This record gives sequence, C-alpha cells and structure tokens, in this order.
Amino acid sequence: MTQERLWQVLDPSWGDPRTLSALLCSSVAAVVLLKWLERRQIQQKMKEARRARDLALERMEKAARRFKQENPGTQTEQILSLTMMELVEKLKDGSLSPESILYTYMGKALEVTREVNCLTDFIHGCEDQLQKLKNRKEKGLLYGIPISIKEHIDCKGHISSGGMVKFLGQVKEEDSVIVQVLKYQGAIPFVRTNVPQTMINYDCSNLIFGQTLNPLNHQKTPGGSSGGEGALIAGGGSILGIGSDVAGSIRLPSSFCGLCGLKPTGNRISKLGVVSPIIGMESVVPALGPMARDVDSLALCMKALLCEEMFRLDPTVPPVPFNEEVYTSSKPLRIGYYEGDGYFQPSPSMKRAIQETRKLLQDAGHTLVPFVPPKIDYMVDELFTRGIFSDGAVHLVDCFKGDIVDPPLKSQFNTYRLPALVKRVLAIVLKPIYPRIARHLSALCGVGSAKNLWDQHGAVEAYRTEFIVKWRKLRLDVILCPALGPAFNHGYAGKLFAATSYTNLYNVLDFPAGVVPVSTVTRADEEELKHYRGHYGDPWDKRLKKAVEAAVGLPVAVQCVALPWQEELCLRFMKEVETLAHSMKRNV
Repeated sequence: MTQERLWQVLDPSWGDPRTLSALLCSSVAAVVLLKWLERRQIQQKMKEARRARDLALERMEKAARRFKQENPGTQTEQILSLTMMELVEKLKDGSLSPESILYTYMGKALEVTREVNCLTDFIHGCEDQLQKLKNRKEKGLLYGIPISIKEHIDCKGHISSGGMVKFLGQVKEEDSVIVQVLKYQGAIPFVRTNVPQTMINYDCSNLIFGQTLNPLNHQKTPGGSSGGEGALIAGGGSILGIGSDVAGSIRLPSSFCGLCGLKPTGNRISKLGVVSPIIGMESVVPALGPMARDVDSLALCMKALLCEEMFRLDPTVPPVPFNEEVYTSSKPLRIGYYEGDGYFQPSPSMKRAIQETRKLLQDAGHTLVPFVPPKIDYMVDELFTRGIFSDGAVHLVDCFKGDIVDPPLKSQFNTYRLPALVKRVLAIVLKPIYPRIARHLSALCGVGSAKNLWDQHGAVEAYRTEFIVKWRKLRLDVILCPALGPAFNHGYAGKLFAATSYTNLYNVLDFPAGVVPVSTVTRADEEELKHYRGHYGDPWDKRLKKAVEAAVGLPVAVQCVALPWQEELCLRFMKEVETLAHSMKRNV
C-alpha cells in the first residue's frame, strides 16, 4: 500500500528502466566531473605555488648577478671553501663583508638547486635585513652568516606548506621564534628548502615542488624530511641550516648526505611557528635543530640560539644557556656502544663504521662498554608506531583531503588509510609468516581510547626510566650507535618507515642525538651486502638490501647520544668522533 502511494506521488515515468539507467549514468558522470574539477583545482594551486617559487628564484638570481657585476673582484671560490668558524672570524675582523658572503651563497644555492631541486623559496627580506645588520652596534654570534631554513618553519611573508596543498595560500604574518632568534644573532635566513609531502617520510618529494636529489649521487635520495637542507648544504649552497626531527628527519639526511646534524632534547629549542600534520601528538617528541658540515658549526648555532631572546620569546623553553665548559672538556668518556639494534640488521657499512669508531675512541683513551637497548621490538611497535599514530593515523589521512598523494608516499598512505578492522585482520593473518609486519599493522590501529592514550604515555615514561636505569648502572656518559645508511635508492624510504628504528628510539626517549660522517662505503661493504639476510627474512629486510645497493663512495655516519638536556656533552662527543675520523683519513 505504501509503495503504491509513493508511486502516485512520484512521476510514473521513473519506473521506466531506461529512465533509471539515464539517472544512474548522469549521477556517475556528475561524480566523475566533480572529482575531475577538484583535481584540476588542486593542480592549479600547485602550479601557482611553483610559479611563485620560480619568480622568487628569478629575483634571487638577478640580485646575485647584479652584485657580481658590481663587485667583480669578489673571491667566490675562497668564500665557499671556508668553514663557518673561519667565516665568523673574517666577518669579525672585517676582512670579508656580509654582502660578499650572502651573494656568493645565493649564487651557489641557485647552482645547486638547478642540479638537485632543493629550494622552494627565496627569503627576499634578506637584502633589507643585510642593510639593517650593517648599522647594528650589537653584531651577534652569527653576524653575517647566511642560513637556510626548512620549508615548514615559518618565515614572515612566506607560505609554510609542509608539501601539502591544504597549507598553500596561508602567508605567515610573523617569523617563527627560531628565525627571530637567528636574526637577533645576526644570521641572515636567505632560502627555504624542500620537504616530503606531510614530512612523515624520509624521502624528499612532493607534488608541489617535486623530487629533491642527493647531490652526491642523483640515483639516491638525500633523506628526509629535512632533505632539502641536506642536499643544499652537501652541495655547497648553504653553510648552516635548520631542520626538524620526529623520527630521524635531521639525522637521516645528515647521514645520507655526509653532514653533521643534531636533534636536541625536544624543548631545548622553541618550536613555536612550525607547520605539522600531527599537532597534538605527544607520545613521540619532535625537535628543531641545526645541520652543517662540521660539529663546531652546530655548537656555535646552539650557543647562539640558547640566549635570553629565545627564553623571552618562548617562556616554555627552559632558560638554560649553552655550557661552553662541557663542550670544550677533554675528560675521557665512558661510552656505551652497540652495532645493531635487533630490529633491523645494520648494513655492512653501518656495522663497520661503529667497529672502526669504537677502536679509534679506545685508542684515544676512552672507555667503551657494550650496551643493549632494552625491548627494542616493543619500543618500535608499541611506543613509537602506536604512539605517533595513536589516533590510528586519522589526522595524517585527513591532511590529504583536497590533495593528491605523491607516488613515493602511496605505499605508506594506502596502509594508513585502511580501516582499523582490516589492519587487525591482516595483522592476525600475517603474524605466523611476517611477525614484524603484523606487529606494525596492529600498532597502526592506534590506542583506541583516552584511557589507552594515558596508558601509552605511562608506558613511554616507564621505558625511559628503564633505559636511564640501565645507562646509570653502566655509569655511561654517552652512547655510540649506528645511523641508518648509506643513502637509499629512490622509492624505498616510503616502503621502509620502520627502518627509522635506529633514530626514532631517541625521539621516544627524548634524548639529544647527533650524527657524524666517519667513513665511506667500500667495495668490500658492497660485496658483503650480497649476503645480507636481515633478522626476519621478510619483505622489509629484502627491501633494505635493495635500498642501500650501489653506494660505493657514499658517506657512512655514526650516531652519538647523551641524556636529556645534555646537548653540550653530545656535541663534545660528536666533536671527538669527528676529530678522530679526520685523523684516520689523513693517516690513510
């Protein structure tokens, strides 16, 4: 009866199968058209952002060319060959001008980005800042030093996209705190560098600005997410850069590109004014930190940042200035070390780097003590993965609304967006065959409730306490451990996010950690890699082997770690490793 009345109200012709088919087809066509229009709108936004980047770099090129024409005697090669500490001295005594250094590095940065696509913007205000700087009485610790900034760190008058369309068009009204402090100390932020889409990846590609290449080998990624910084500094286009790190994003590009990089304790440096797709996530601690060609540059940058101006601008940062006495100490150290973490078998060059560095340190009079990180599988799966994706990756997946997924990220994204039930079922099915991948899928389901989130935070605290107790029992000052490497071939980072286990441990613990290059991949390493099996023999182990293939001559780094708030001790240890590694190279 109800159906009869309904058909009386509706147009009888709707019951005609041909009409229904036409309606269905037109509905499908409308949906397809809407999706096409949405995609076209997204692509138009990307095109506009690229155009803005290109115009900014054209402006930069004109400025660099004009200075060169007006100052033909500028010793470009000499300026580029100097260390940052040497530049600081020459700026101080007046033998080099801030103009000559800034415009020289502008020219070199353009040359590097033409080769590897690492720049996203020119900070055009740097020229005005240069003029104001010359008239200042207080020069600052970084007076006249040009500095590059990772793209998601706010700079006044510029967009911080994080490689995501949703943030395009949002011009920042003021500098982030870290940029303000750098300017206060006389540094000149002059360019911004590329990042992977969402920055939860250690490749360096997005659909707005494209793929950044490793300047040491274009078949390799520079790492990420501070990959643009890594590529620019390694290519010689910057002498000091600021990156960020939530799973290794300073340390991995530093390792892949042969640089020094420091991830401080999370709140040692202010993070106010930074774009992130995971704002509100508290289980894993992100940090901002410096990247450079040597440890002294990192130390000077930290000394400059840890000043009253930062403590004034961000009162949540502990007002603890840099301890020069700790950094310059020569007291022998008691050093814990491990060659592998038990989650991913280290590549042959990673293992050799630890063995050689351990011997150098022992011969220099330091005490080396074997150390085994506790419960590493539990840490990676339950504390890091379940922590950083405690919401089941919902926030991250939401970032892609109104965006297009970059191909290098598709493997990660497709896993993240699976319904929790599907992840759980897959975890059960895969557990007998690939237990590590099954645990990862289970962890990607997140915590499920506020109570479980509290429990997860409590578990992180308990693990940190357990780790420190073990550290104290062995009476350690610092730890020496592997840094993931060598640089990956393109396309693998997005399929091996869990391989960040060597670095993400110290984000969970919130310990300061830095990397120092100590060697290069040898043919013997490459030969030994042929026999690499990994701990599990699963698809991840097979991918890691392929990821690091064909790397002879590329840099290999080690990781140096200290307890929270002991950045000066971490840097002092890094400096010791750097000095011993350089002396070994000279002797060879």
